[in-house]
This record gives sequence, C-alpha cells and structure tokens, in this order.
Amino acid sequence: MTTNHSPIILIPSYNSGKPLLGTVSEALTESPYPVWVVVDGSTDNSEGTLAPLQKAYPERLKLILKPVNEGKGAAVRTGCQRALKEGFTRALVMDSDGQHPADHIVPFLKASQQKPEAMVLGQPIFDENVPLERLYGRKLSVWLVQLETLSTHVGDPLYGFRVYPITPLLEVMGNGKRSNRYDFDPEVAVRLCWKKTPCIKIPAPVKYLNAEQGGISHFHYLRDNFRFILLHTKLIIELIFRLPVLLFR
Repeated sequence: MTTNHSPIILIPSYNSGKPLLGTVSEALTESPYPVWVVVDGSTDNSEGTLAPLQKAYPERLKLILKPVNEGKGAAVRTGCQRALKEGFTRALVMDSDGQHPADHIVPFLKASQQKPEAMVLGQPIFDENVPLERLYGRKLSVWLVQLETLSTHVGDPLYGFRVYPITPLLEVMGNGKRSNRYDFDPEVAVRLCWKKTPCIKIPAPVKYLNAEQGGISHFHYLRDNFRFILLHTKLIIELIFRLPVLLFR
C-alpha cells in the first residue's frame, strides 16, 4: 500500500446559496491544500459566486461543473475519480453549507498522514441550534451501523466531515449505482469497515445555520428517510452473508 499522502479538500455543492462563498474561502485560508468544488447541477450561479476566489487562488481552487444534479455521493465520486488521475491520494470531504469546521482541516489531514490507510471520521459536537428530529433520528442510524459493522468503529455515520483514502473509497462505491445521494455517508463507512479500513475518530463541532444566516437544506424527510430504510435493509441482508467472515475477524 502506498504511503504517499497527497490530499485535496473536496466540497460537493448543490444550490448552497450564500454559505458557499464563506465555506470555500475558509477552506482556502485555513489550510494550504487544493480545494475542489464539485458544482452538482446547481442553478444558483455557484461558479459566479466563486469567481472572486478563483482569481485570488488560481492554483489552488478548482471548480468541476456537473450539468445535472445527481447527489452528494455522485459528486464525491466525480471529484475523487479526477483527483486520483491527477495523483491525489486522500480527500477531505466537507459540506458546502457552512456546517463543518474549516479550522479542523489541518488536524484531520495530519491524522490521516500519520495513518494513511485509515479514514478519519468526525465525531459531531452539536450546538443548541441542532434540530431535535435530526439529533434523535441519527441515534437509530448509529445503532444500525454498529449492527452492520459489528463494532463501534464508526461513531456517527451521518457526519460528513471526513478524510478518505481515495482508492478504497472508489472501490466500495462501485460502478455508480449506489452511494449516490444522502445514503453516501453511512454506506461507504460500513463498506470501508467491511474492507478492514481503520477508523480514526476526532471530535468536531457542527453548526446548523438558520434561514437568516443563509441555511439551506435539501434533505427531504420522506424521500430520503425512505432511502435510508432501503439502504440499511440492503446492508443487513449483506451482513447475513458476510457474518462468518466478520465473526472470524
């Protein structure tokens, strides 16, 4: 396994609105690494919003424009595929809506450098603005992922502030038929655990912006929770077939 540690910061974005500029600006100023923004079929002129930063950081900021919205996971796949071709080996993925702490980029990537084969998982520290339905709903996801991995290696399967080794990530994402939308975060965490990828967990704050601050959520409770139900049903069925190997470990 290569020990080369060449990271990028990867920010998938779909109609992120006002927070996008601040998120990308903080990622550029808080770290020395390349920042790639995958604009996932946005219709809010994201590229125009980021034009001043492109002029200020022409060597470090890259925009990848997708014509059609395909989801967070698909955007991460697109970015990682291109990054791998350009010689990058690690991707720190963070949300575009200002929820994730840019000042934790450097510590997360240092942890990744010390153990390049590992994925570095953020452990969310919530503020008082967290919606209660999300706070309690994610507890079920935590329990299901613990069942599916037969471990507590993945502390929070829904917190997307993470560092991935790119090659194993693309391997578990498959040929593009899975892990494309909000199911991306829990599914790849489970599949990387099945692949014996080590986990490093680091606490990190998460903040929820209100409407006045420009907070936007594209999470559809009925549709996307149904996707989670299908995902965990599929993973538990796969677990049954993998059980002898996992128990042997």
